[in-house]
Amino acid sequence: MKKFLLLIFLLLLGGTTLVRADENYDRNQNMLIRISEIEVYPEYFDEYLRFAQEVAETSVTKENGVVSIYPMMQVRNKYQIRILEIYKDKAAYDKHIASPHFQKYKQGTLHMVKSLDLVDMFQLSPHSFEEIFKKSSQKEEKKFIP
Repeated sequence: MKKFLLLIFLLLLGGTTLVRADENYDRNQNMLIRISEIEVYPEYFDEYLRFAQEVAETSVTKENGVVSIYPMMQVRNKYQIRILEIYKDKAAYDKHIASPHFQKYKQGTLHMVKSLDLVDMFQLSPHSFEEIFKKSSQKEEKKFIP
């Protein structure tokens, strides 16, 4: 009897986990969120950074569906690059990867990249997401410090 109750409990717990995954998917509100994990060959590091900066700035300013292309470098290993990519939806992502500026980046850096892993993500806190972008657009008030 105890084994039967344990089995029922585990099945219920597993079902809850599936519901949570679906809830997280809904929280993305059709957005495509990804972290690109890139390792760059040391001899191409500076050149790669120029390409990454250019494609990030062009994508965010010229593509309405691109919310974020935010390249970052690990402190402990500068050849490890991470890019936070957020797109309004899958169509915006498809448009982005077909764009001339992305193709220039992709083709221009193929030989510079030692490894690439594209990790799709779910946002866990939609409210925080909205607050981050509100804060980033606000100008900081100058405060008097005695």
